[in-house]
Amino acid sequence: MQSSAALRALLAKIDRKSYPAYKDTRGTYQFPGYVLSIDHVQGDPFAAPSRLSIHIDGKQAGFPRQLYRLPCQRVALQDELTRRFGRLAGQASFQAKGSGHSGLISISRCGQEVLERTACSLDPEDGGLVLRLEAGFPANGRTINARELEKILFDLLPRCVESALLFRNLDSTRLQTVADLAEDQQCIRDQLPKLGLCAFVADGSILPRASGISSLPMKDAVPFRSPRELAITLELPHRGAVTGMGIKKGITLIVGGGYHGKSTLLKALELGVYNHISGDGREYVITEADAVKIRAEDGRSIRNTDISMFINNLPDGKDTTRFTTADASGSTSQAANVVESMEAGTSLLLMDEDTSATNFMVRDELMQRVIHRDMEPITPFIDRIGELYHSYGVSTVIVAGSSGAYFHVADHIIQMDRYVPKDITDLAKREAQSFPAGNDRPEPAPAPNFHRCPKPSAEFRDGDRIKLKALGRDGVSINRENIDLRYVEQLADGEQSAALGYCVLYAQRHLADGTRTLRQIVKELNRLIESHGLEALLENRSAVPFLARPRVQEIFACLNRWRGLRF
Repeated sequence: MQSSAALRALLAKIDRKSYPAYKDTRGTYQFPGYVLSIDHVQGDPFAAPSRLSIHIDGKQAGFPRQLYRLPCQRVALQDELTRRFGRLAGQASFQAKGSGHSGLISISRCGQEVLERTACSLDPEDGGLVLRLEAGFPANGRTINARELEKILFDLLPRCVESALLFRNLDSTRLQTVADLAEDQQCIRDQLPKLGLCAFVADGSILPRASGISSLPMKDAVPFRSPRELAITLELPHRGAVTGMGIKKGITLIVGGGYHGKSTLLKALELGVYNHISGDGREYVITEADAVKIRAEDGRSIRNTDISMFINNLPDGKDTTRFTTADASGSTSQAANVVESMEAGTSLLLMDEDTSATNFMVRDELMQRVIHRDMEPITPFIDRIGELYHSYGVSTVIVAGSSGAYFHVADHIIQMDRYVPKDITDLAKREAQSFPAGNDRPEPAPAPNFHRCPKPSAEFRDGDRIKLKALGRDGVSINRENIDLRYVEQLADGEQSAALGYCVLYAQRHLADGTRTLRQIVKELNRLIESHGLEALLENRSAVPFLARPRVQEIFACLNRWRGLRF
């Protein structure tokens, strides 16, 4: 490690030299109160910015143990520090001038969800802090402007560190509020299974978003209010008593007219697998952490998946216990999505009629009379939904706006009326008696076969250079082959997509040997991340990229959609 004075001298030495001379600055430097590490230096002022990291020991950072006693509190504190540093970095960015990305100072841009990120990590043992950022090293054309970089490293950056990362300079009350909210949210999540619930929506929650392209809460939106029949009160460690709607395990149907809030409620439940920041409006919308949103996904790749629970006796004789296609239909893709979610360990499926394949969801009585069951290879979801719950413990929440077929099988029916939920279970059941359901139910299906053992691919041999590029929430590119994640709707951040790409790489290089099942591989990936952080996925840890932690369910989803997966 060198001193900050040595870095200042080096900058004076390389000033006005050709841009590649900036490479000499790589290394670690002791600044007052922290260590600056220059981990990667860009090769050109127009290239991706340089990567830096700030290292502060626990005593210097000074964060009290009660702020990060629980894992959920630690993640929330890291998130809060990332947001604060990001605001300050945004103000300091481009105060240093030059060509290309000169003067940029940036960090992960956090959304409404609280995610574990490589951008900021707090050591749970000693409270030490590491913050990673990007900076555009200044140049005039392609000539080093070291005086402007000195401004960044010795003026702008220290001010950001001082104001954002040291407890003594922060609002302790706000930080305690962040930690308390995280503990309350975890308390709700822990209580759900004990109460026989799969989700909870607190009264007063603001579910509508500002627009289709904004995740901010809508102004003047109708606050959520639970129906009396579904209302429960939870006692939380810090907020105290919170009343809201408890969605019970089993089969729940959400109905109502168009634009009355059905899909808005479902979207809140989808993202309720994550904690949300204060002020989001969905802070106390909590869903089972393993819940999966299911939809039709025409054109997706399916590899060796047992969809025989829903599809059998195809006219071409294709084996549906080991179904493989490069271009799935709506029904086969949705069947695969359900079975793969079961393989991923879900206890709750979330569906919207609008994004489902009609022939997968239901066949009305008239169609069954005209086209007999033995002529139809698809067993619709409505015929398996009860079996999923009673035999496999998988609950379902379905939004329906046009078909009343699910009234017969639903345990609970909620009507959204101008964004206000009403329990209409008794009324709907009475009306359904006038429309008898068919009694031609199929025999229970054999349990799906989850014994799928991925094989390694030659292109991922150790030492081979792999080009990985995140495509936002749309997917990830590995050696220019795109893994399409557009319809994996619970991905909240593009940095999760990047982490999924590294999961694929690590699995192929270290875990896929033809003997481990996909379940075992994903379990090992999750254990690795849990024990050693997202950095453990990387072959080269000298310059850690911005990554956010995905759930187990999204790791499965990514591997299943990778067209290079081989069995």
